[in-house]
Amino acid sequence: MMNFAATKNIYANITAIGGFVPDSRRTNEELSLICDTNDEWITKRTGIKERRILADDLATSDMAVEAIKNLFDNYNKDINKVDALIVATSTPDMLMPATANIICEKLGIDNVWAFDLNAACSGFLYALNVASGLIESGRYNNILVVGADNISAFVDINDRSTNILFGDGAGVVLLEPDPEFGVINSILKSDGEGRKFLNIEGGGSRYPARLGHLEKNFIKQDGKIVFKKAVNAMSETCTEIIEKNNITVQDINWLVPHQANKRIIDAVGNAIKIEEGKTLVNIEKYANTIAATIPLCIWDNIHQLKKGDLVLLTAFGAGFSWGATLIKWNL
Repeated sequence: MMNFAATKNIYANITAIGGFVPDSRRTNEELSLICDTNDEWITKRTGIKERRILADDLATSDMAVEAIKNLFDNYNKDINKVDALIVATSTPDMLMPATANIICEKLGIDNVWAFDLNAACSGFLYALNVASGLIESGRYNNILVVGADNISAFVDINDRSTNILFGDGAGVVLLEPDPEFGVINSILKSDGEGRKFLNIEGGGSRYPARLGHLEKNFIKQDGKIVFKKAVNAMSETCTEIIEKNNITVQDINWLVPHQANKRIIDAVGNAIKIEEGKTLVNIEKYANTIAATIPLCIWDNIHQLKKGDLVLLTAFGAGFSWGATLIKWNL
């Protein structure tokens, strides 16, 4: 038996999972008709072959609703028992109210504590950690944690540095109390330096719509700086959480990293020396869906995870924000 550093009376266990991606695909070949790029160049540098794009008349909440419906369609769970809903997103339907409120209305559920959380690509891990604390406190017993982003709405289709990287999607997990299985530990961090290198400046109070600044509504990034920081931050945090919980990387059954770039994923795996074949990847199909990448990656690979597996999640995003979460799996 693993001798984890801390023993809890109760764990927040993932008891159901759902996902949704739009039908519309934007392939590398299509992008090669728009800007100076090609399938070979994109695949070599990112591992991405295509990305899903949400229709213009839909929003983040629509994808989240479909992901939640997918969860309840496939698991014997009662949506009326949900007592909290946390939505990790950087692309809310509106500045206010929260997208979580809109989702509740669309699903016909009320009297639920519902709110949004924005930690960019690390958002799902942040939300999962918040929800875990609520479960461990004993005050909540059925929490939906959503990662959803309609990031294509903020991509300049003519900008080769970003148009190849991002796609839309939503993933969701249901957390319930368990005496043995679930979230063992999380290490989450952030600093402010990243805002200069990865951001969407427009839409907030710094550059309000009434002053124009339409060009600031597109996502921008300095790829070289983000790449280096992402590899170092995720690698270091994974090593830290492994050591903190008195296990070794050999004990980890699955690494589920944020799906931003295949070269980043490979570099993190090499840095922590995880065995080949233990890293779950689906970036080639969906690209970077921001807060949705980790739940969508698990959803896509759910058949590979077995009861008792140790699953290590790690993410990095704008802010900068980053972290790692260790789960003892039972779904």
